[in-house]
Amino acid sequence: MSQKVADFILARLRAWDVEQVFGYPGDGINGLLAAWERADNQPRFIQSRHEEMSAFEAVGYAKFSSRLGVCVATSGPGAIHLLNGLYDAKLDHVPVVAIVGQTHRSAMGGAYQQEVDLHTLFKDVASDFLETVYVPEQLPNVLDRAIRTAYARRAPTALIIPGDVQDLAYTPPTHAFKMVPSSLDRSGWQAVPSDESLARAAELLNAGEKVAILIGQGAAGARAETEEIADVLGAGVAKALLGKDALSDELPYVTGSIGLLGTRPSYELMRDCDTLLTIGSNFPYTQFLPEFGQARAVQIDIDPHLVGLRYPYEVNLIGDARATLQRLLPLLRRKEERTWQDGVRAGVARWDEVMARRAAVSADPINPEHVARALSPLLPDNAILTSDSGSVANWYARHVRMRGTMRGSLSGTLATMGCGVPYAIGAKFAHPNRPVVALVGDGAMQMNGMAELITAAKYHAQWDDPRLVVGVWNNHDLNQVTWEMRAMSGSPQFLPSQELPDVSYASFARSIGLTGIRVEKPEHVEGAWRQALAAEGPAVVEFLTDPAVPPIPPHADWDQIESTAASVVRGDADRAGMIRQGLKAKVQDFLPGGPKRGQGGGARRQAPGATGSTAPREGGG
Repeated sequence: MSQKVADFILARLRAWDVEQVFGYPGDGINGLLAAWERADNQPRFIQSRHEEMSAFEAVGYAKFSSRLGVCVATSGPGAIHLLNGLYDAKLDHVPVVAIVGQTHRSAMGGAYQQEVDLHTLFKDVASDFLETVYVPEQLPNVLDRAIRTAYARRAPTALIIPGDVQDLAYTPPTHAFKMVPSSLDRSGWQAVPSDESLARAAELLNAGEKVAILIGQGAAGARAETEEIADVLGAGVAKALLGKDALSDELPYVTGSIGLLGTRPSYELMRDCDTLLTIGSNFPYTQFLPEFGQARAVQIDIDPHLVGLRYPYEVNLIGDARATLQRLLPLLRRKEERTWQDGVRAGVARWDEVMARRAAVSADPINPEHVARALSPLLPDNAILTSDSGSVANWYARHVRMRGTMRGSLSGTLATMGCGVPYAIGAKFAHPNRPVVALVGDGAMQMNGMAELITAAKYHAQWDDPRLVVGVWNNHDLNQVTWEMRAMSGSPQFLPSQELPDVSYASFARSIGLTGIRVEKPEHVEGAWRQALAAEGPAVVEFLTDPAVPPIPPHADWDQIESTAASVVRGDADRAGMIRQGLKAKVQDFLPGGPKRGQGGGARRQAPGATGSTAPREGGG
């Protein structure tokens, strides 16, 4: 029997070392599904509950494996469902290839069932490479280009294959006019900046007295070099959320996350520095970077199209972070004066005390900060964490401390809801021998997390370490948007849009054969995490948390305070709770050992007593 196009596509994916493809069946890919049966399910077809989840799982797999993520969907609605996950890949710079079915060529243009103009649909999200296969001879070139481009551009690409083409006999391109051959090899390459630009960067960094370093996900492969340069420059290091796992939080000069979800030491680091070095980050919120003109700055990034966007950098070093730092370090002079870094260390220690006190504040019934704080020391050193968007991202950013070989990620730039559980499933297929923990709000859990628990139940026996823990913050509220409304527009909580129905996530988990734990009292939080982490399979641990605990930013401006106060005046449904919890949380800043008013010498106006927050739609870099 001759090899069909669908058979060749799966064989070519295997040749590219693709081990699994995340997807959902449909008649637009029937030819591929039949080929999978003939190929003994190699690469493995991983069935999600929804094509959007397939794309998220491919993104999670790619993020945690540094390998290609592949997803597949049928024509029409299946292709449409992929978009949100593919945009997540595009905005967070993740290599993913989408293989999508299409109606038969003979029906195109005939207003046929499920016929969608897929080139128009995908032309933005897969702008780096998008092609339709009309004849077998286009392969393997277009598939190879889709894969190479996804890797090289760190972006999603898409391949559209009509149903009848999938069943054609495969014939390779010949040595003839208008035939395009291809090859498999993907040799490694490494970009490095010029010697002249390295010398200019070193001169600038050597001249600085108060150096701040900002790292993102692009610094993940340069951990040792980042530690060394921080030591040489006597610097403090702040992290964009996508770079949270790029450096250990146990280092005393690491100030933690930056931005609206960030820490006060990171805010003060940027506020008071005179020199900034950004490594592998495209963090978008310039208001959290030094004032323009205050600091001289150097950026290191592998993508020349993304440098110089966020700050007036004097030197832009285009290259791989590790290779660039290795060439830069010999040009730097060690700073013997350590007053600046000692101050950063002291600020980090004070902040840790403040966060411990905030987590210990009583709430009704459980303080959401306590849930994250209790988890952090219990995590194995090789754990992988995923966080969903919403208020839970605040607690992940501030209370979970990275150490050892721990990994963590979230939807940084798109900040989409519903990625936490499918990311975790993708991570399990990337590292089946490591424990994975997903931190999820009840809104995201109701959106699609519950359905994707079924996927975890279906596949957990294939994982060497079957532990996948889903922690759910259950507060019956779309909490982050509630606080955004209060802080940004002074609007009171609008219950018809914000209030969520009560669902027993633990009971649902038990109904499909998983471990399910419900926690209603703060004294049971730590024991519940321990039980979930010791379970012999996937576990859901549900915490009833207080929606009135505010996600207070590292600083709050007076407009936010006035807006939050206005929401109280206008009759916020939870005004008593939000005032009580806001005051209890903020007062921890001013107890003995907390930050002092005016400390740090910054000129920006601070607002003690603030309870508002603005949107945590961040993490880029």
